[in-house]
Amino acid sequence: MTLSGAVITYNEARRIGECLDSLLLVCDEVVVLDSFSTDETPAICQSKGPRVRFEQHAFDGHIEQKNRAMERCTHPWVLSLDGDEVLSPELVEQIEALRYRGPVAQAYAFNRRNRYAGRWLRYGGWYPDRKIRLWDRRHGRWGGDNPHDQVLMKPGAQTARLIGDILHFTYETPEDHLRQVQNFALKSAKAQYERGRRISAIQSQLGPWSVWIRDYVLKGGFLDGRQGFQAARASALYQQLKYAELRRLQKDPSPKPTP
Repeated sequence: MTLSGAVITYNEARRIGECLDSLLLVCDEVVVLDSFSTDETPAICQSKGPRVRFEQHAFDGHIEQKNRAMERCTHPWVLSLDGDEVLSPELVEQIEALRYRGPVAQAYAFNRRNRYAGRWLRYGGWYPDRKIRLWDRRHGRWGGDNPHDQVLMKPGAQTARLIGDILHFTYETPEDHLRQVQNFALKSAKAQYERGRRISAIQSQLGPWSVWIRDYVLKGGFLDGRQGFQAARASALYQQLKYAELRRLQKDPSPKPTP
């Protein structure tokens, strides 16, 4: 089982070295598709040796960029990480064992453990946060709604699970999360509007509260302490901003004026 790693990057100098090091433990090659980073990301990637192939392409969407990276891989099996993710030692062992014995499915899903403002979150929907990240690209590709991409497999393709976690170093501070919330909310609202989704005024009012109750209460976010509260608050704000933008687009689909 030969395996290609695939990563898209933009200003990921903080973690990209660890990300690539973990991929090189199990991959025959790693393709990095960068969106013209302005930090040390290119230099770090290019220092990792001949098994890392560094290329650049202008960013026009998470799904589009990840599919480009996948298509640049030379092996049929692809292992994809984000630039702030690392394979845990247990997951490295599982993937190595899979490479030795050969696959029995067309895709494999892993748990993802998210580190938020200095704490590994266990509740509030942040764990196990299972994702397909290892698959035969002849049977699946990236899809979903930007910026929330996911690997979509063809009908009939089988998915199995490997033990071990992807370690995701998300936001260093809650303020980092809140800054990204607005950007992602606007992109998601646009994608959903173009797909034909419409919501009522009552949905836009109740939606954020339902997210808060789901994440903080029903899914136990309060058990993650202060970080659990901050994460649930940001998720509710994301829903509020997304629904507000959807309502705006329903009334006037023209681009939002730049302040």
